Amino acid sequence: MTVATTLVALQMVSAGEIAPADRRSDYSLMSRDNQAMQDDDRANPGMLWVLEGEKLWTEKVGSSAQSCADCHGRADDTMKGVAARYPTFDPARGRLVDLEQRINLCRTDHQHAAPLAWEDHGLLGLTAYVASQSRGLPTNVTVDDSTRPHLAAGRTLFTQRQGQINLSCEQCHDDHWGERLGGNIIPQGHPNGFPIYRLEWQSLGSLQRRLRNCMTAVRAEPYPYGSSENVDLEFYLMWRARGLPIEAPAVRP
Repeated sequence: MTVATTLVALQMVSAGEIAPADRRSDYSLMSRDNQAMQDDDRANPGMLWVLEGEKLWTEKVGSSAQSCADCHGRADDTMKGVAARYPTFDPARGRLVDLEQRINLCRTDHQHAAPLAWEDHGLLGLTAYVASQSRGLPTNVTVDDSTRPHLAAGRTLFTQRQGQINLSCEQCHDDHWGERLGGNIIPQGHPNGFPIYRLEWQSLGSLQRRLRNCMTAVRAEPYPYGSSENVDLEFYLMWRARGLPIEAPAVRP
């Protein structure tokens, strides 16, 4: 069956949410070789960014000449569990922010430094370093009065058909996970490994990069980096993956 034929077949099926008992990390659908690459920090290419982030953690930047460590101390103490809770609501700004945005807000508000661009090596490094402190801990975003509207908005984005191919996220990742599309196994699409080293990219990348890739694949206009739509979708995906362990930096095909 060709990719085009498979996409047509996906369009014809209405999706349903994955039952909690069937929820599993995309790691479980990878080959043994890729799993082994992720499991061994000496072989996991994403660890190069973690090492870069560790260096940046103690680097003094901006007009305040402060480092992340000056405020937060040892990351293995203060950052443990942080990535599992993001995105989270920022009362001072009245909006949801993800981990990359939080790092940049710390830079601009406290270090008085310029924000790092999306997919910048430094931002990916700091994000991977912070996220790696939560490895093995369950995803656990907070759903309350401030975040519930964002959860609903993210769910809407996940379930609505988009693009010229007229597909929703759920049609692939809820109803057809474990099947093949173009020779590749369709994963459940959980974000617990981000930032990830994707073999297709030969580089580390953020969750927003992956979301934009998916939108392009269905021939939809991707939402801009840092947009409320992307952050809402991130929040829904983290809630959908609730309980799955953080794997960052994960390896994916």
